[in-house]
Amino acid sequence: MKSKFFRFLSFAVVVAFLMPAMTNAQTGKTNFAGNWAFNQSKSDMGQPPQGGGQGGGMRMGGNFTAKQEANLLTVERTRTGQDGTTTTTTEKYTLDGKECVNTNPRGESKSTVTWSADGKTLTIVTTRTMNMNGESMQMKSTAIWTLTDANTLTVNTTSTTPNGDRVTKMVYDKK
Repeated sequence: MKSKFFRFLSFAVVVAFLMPAMTNAQTGKTNFAGNWAFNQSKSDMGQPPQGGGQGGGMRMGGNFTAKQEANLLTVERTRTGQDGTTTTTTEKYTLDGKECVNTNPRGESKSTVTWSADGKTLTIVTTRTMNMNGESMQMKSTAIWTLTDANTLTVNTTSTTPNGDRVTKMVYDKK
């Protein structure tokens, strides 16, 4: 009798530990969680929009941490500004196709996230309203996240600004 009980208990423990992995495998969706370091040598920052100066005023690249739960992707970036101050921003994206809103000191962004049919690629479409020097301007971007291998994330982004379009390819290595 004890033998059957211990076999059942052992089976229950194994199932309890494997269930989350099996569920993730069944959904077939890529997990982008990790600490990501920007790899400038593999990236292509494209040409800045006309009239936008160096980088069109946009700082791109930088390291970040991504946490991915069932229906939420959280991206936390820490950057050091030209004046030496460090700023941390956190953006949260729902992974169900519903619009999500993120706010920072310069304005608000509204994003919609969709998965590719095979669950391997994530597309984040964002409309960002920014207030700069007393003027409000709107930018739209489409970022396509793909794991090219287990330790390499590629983010292809097309940004539309009042000064023109910019296409970038940013590559990140998992730390």
